[in-house]
Amino acid sequence: MTVNLPAGHLERSAPTSGRRRMSFTSHTGAILALVAPFLILLTLFYLVPIGYALVQSFFKLERSSAFGSPREVFAGFEQYVHVLENAAFWGSLGRVGVLLVTMVPVMILLGLLFALLIDSTLVKGRRFFRLAFFAPYAVPGVIAAIMWGFFYAPTLSPLPGVAESLNLLDSRGIMIALANIIVWTVSGFNMLIMYSALQAVPQELYEAARMDGAGNVRIAVLVKVPLIMPSIIMTGVLSIIGTLQLFNEPTVLKTLSKAVGLDFTPNMLVFNTASIPNYNLAAATSVVLALLTAALSFVFLRITQKRAFE
Repeated sequence: MTVNLPAGHLERSAPTSGRRRMSFTSHTGAILALVAPFLILLTLFYLVPIGYALVQSFFKLERSSAFGSPREVFAGFEQYVHVLENAAFWGSLGRVGVLLVTMVPVMILLGLLFALLIDSTLVKGRRFFRLAFFAPYAVPGVIAAIMWGFFYAPTLSPLPGVAESLNLLDSRGIMIALANIIVWTVSGFNMLIMYSALQAVPQELYEAARMDGAGNVRIAVLVKVPLIMPSIIMTGVLSIIGTLQLFNEPTVLKTLSKAVGLDFTPNMLVFNTASIPNYNLAAATSVVLALLTAALSFVFLRITQKRAFE
């Protein structure tokens, strides 16, 4: 079938596409100049270290004799076998797994509750509460761990009787002590993300719900929460990644408690393996941890998005 277009159509469309190509070509230099700083920093501080760690994970140090100079030789997947057979690695993963199951839901629920409260017109002093809920996130993790560590230690705490009765620095309470620090720090950050999403919801939807007889609780549960579900899922992913990267807080608590060892979390294990030094094994452990983090985040995204948007 032949389509006969008006003669003027081609005459008009050809110059338009030509102008677009000329416009894109004339802005190519500006586009490259704008994205170049980002690409350079991404390459130097993200892609190159990842590539270097990946390469190092396939090598090992070998000595010709007990007092000979070490030389690096190709070892294939030998370092990865050591990682997968290392009980300390699986033990550290088990501890952060417990924190993931117990702590992440609490952080998300608290962030959602705080966001709904300061978004409600019924709460007075919303600016104060918004700042009060977010303020702990502005405290660096090391400072927060030192502050809470002083509170946990009976000899340093301003409430020694409470600290001694709770005894959160022994082997049975250390997970609660660590979870409390992280929940206190991160819940305000989750609140800020969800509150920002709530500000983008059109007010007409709330008015329509009120005209249908919905109260504040029903509007919060049936209108606000579904509309900001992508933000809630994003806080969940960020919480999973942050939990698997725990380092500062347990490292500080290690100075106050014998229950925290050098391999308490995967990142502490990697740091101490590199301090031996065994950079090749530390690199292999880092790669395995990165793959587990990516896989867990992907599974969480698929499950939550499927259930939330079905």
